[in-house]
Amino acid sequence: MPDEDLTRAWDDLIGRHTAYPAAAATGRGVLARWAEPHRRYHTLSHLRGVLTRVEEMADHAVDLDAVRLAAWYHDAVYQGQPDDEERSAQLAEADLAALGVDPSLVAEVARLVRLTISHQPGPGDRSGEVLSDADLAALGVEPRRYRANSAAIRAEYAHVPDNDFRARRARVVRTLLSGPAVFYTPLARGRWESQARANLIDELRALEQ
Repeated sequence: MPDEDLTRAWDDLIGRHTAYPAAAATGRGVLARWAEPHRRYHTLSHLRGVLTRVEEMADHAVDLDAVRLAAWYHDAVYQGQPDDEERSAQLAEADLAALGVDPSLVAEVARLVRLTISHQPGPGDRSGEVLSDADLAALGVEPRRYRANSAAIRAEYAHVPDNDFRARRARVVRTLLSGPAVFYTPLARGRWESQARANLIDELRALEQ
């Protein structure tokens, strides 16, 4: 069965928080969103990558299952629009509430999804740090793969004129480079910080040409 690993991961995760029979179908619905044909970077591969990175940083999180669920939902809505993250958070709220998940967990999942708008968790927000770092870990891949990922993201925004896209993307890159570090957790800083900063600097130079 395609994506059987993700199906099992969802079932194991959601099964700790609800016994509703609809839980399995909800997970299949989320997976279908990640498999939409217009996606080029924010695909099932990205979901797998983020979930893997969350597990690598599991000890840093305060509420690990909240982070896991937020990883599932953080780009569940992806149309290349400014409200994608907000709509993803709203989807998480609706889906999880319909399954009878504890309201405090639902609220935390939605908060974490909305955090991916800025990738700037507040002081002491360890769960937010894990999700942010897991989502941005791909910034620290080797340069050729980074350029391929950037091209895939551009393809997802084919509806945006090139000058507009370059200006918007440059603002995002500058923001990522403006802080003391791209990443927050010790593991992420040690593993990906140096390469991520080099990749971002190279991308910014290309965008400003």
